[in-house]
Amino acid sequence: MNWNKVSFVTSYGSLSQMPPSDRIEIAFSGRSNVGKSSLINKLLGRKALARVSSMPGKTVTINFYELDNIHVVDLPGYGYAKTAKGLKRSWSDLIGGYLISDRELELVFQLIDMRHAPSKDDLQMIDYLIENEMPFVIVFTKADKLKPTERRTRMAAFAQEIPHFEEITHVEFSAMTGEGTDELRRIIEEIAEPEEE
Repeated sequence: MNWNKVSFVTSYGSLSQMPPSDRIEIAFSGRSNVGKSSLINKLLGRKALARVSSMPGKTVTINFYELDNIHVVDLPGYGYAKTAKGLKRSWSDLIGGYLISDRELELVFQLIDMRHAPSKDDLQMIDYLIENEMPFVIVFTKADKLKPTERRTRMAAFAQEIPHFEEITHVEFSAMTGEGTDELRRIIEEIAEPEEE
């Protein structure tokens, strides 16, 4: 897989705008400010492909990026408290609608900030993915922000906080140090490879 061959395709603000899938899609989901844009930029080896914002709730569209023969899909962040109710509803409709639509969705990377217990929205999302038998990997972001002992404590806590944790593939990630990048790329390559054969 050519990690340098990547480009922004387009953004969609509603499901009705979206054409049908024409290739495998891998989606990135998580609460606002969890570090989705930073992760996508690190993964795809670009500094500013996905727009990084210090203002949570900035991504209100589903953004598509082309990587070789697959689409990387950046879903809007959820759970930002200051968002107007109507806008919040349209986001959840957009995320939920995307997930249940008949697309070539092969994997969801579910991002959780490693420093904190999963939010109610995170747990809802994980329950949804499990119930609908959608393949997913949990990515614990901002790993560099914790000392080794704090990390061990948080990981032990996640095992209690997240249902079926021992059965879920998870990766500890830092956009600052690059930790976890190779592992995430390997997971994506395993999914994309059958298409290449």
